[in-house]
Amino acid sequence: QVQLVESGGGLVQAGGSLRLSCAASGRAYSRYAMGWFRQAPGKEREFVAAVSWSGGSTNYADAVKGRFTISRDNAKNTVYLQMNSLKPEDTAVYYCAAKYGSSWSDVRKSDYWGQGTQVTVSS
Repeated sequence: QVQLVESGGGLVQAGGSLRLSCAASGRAYSRYAMGWFRQAPGKEREFVAAVSWSGGSTNYADAVKGRFTISRDNAKNTVYLQMNSLKPEDTAVYYCAAKYGSSWSDVRKSDYWGQGTQVTVSS
C-alpha cells in the first residue's frame, strides 16, 4: 500500500507559478514511478507528467512541456510538480499517482491516487 497526500495548490494569476508536493508513505516507495494527472470540471482526468522510480527519466503532456517540471526526492518520499507560466486552461484538480515499476501516462494504469489539490489560474 502507498498513501499519497498532495499540497501546494491555490489561486494564482496567469503567468504565475506554483509548486505542488506529494508526500508518499508506505513500503517500497522508491520502486514506484510517480506522476501527476489533472481533471478540469466536465472533463476526463488527463496525464500531466511522470517520473521514473530513479528520477532519471521524465515525460510530459504536450500541453505542459517547457512550463512544468516533475522531480522526486526519494530520501523524503516526495514528488514535486513545478508549474511556471500558468494559463487559465491549467485550472483543474491535480492528482498525484503512483504506479509500480515503469513510468506511464495512461490514467487507467495508476495503482494509487492522492485526494487531489485544486489549482485555479485567473486571467
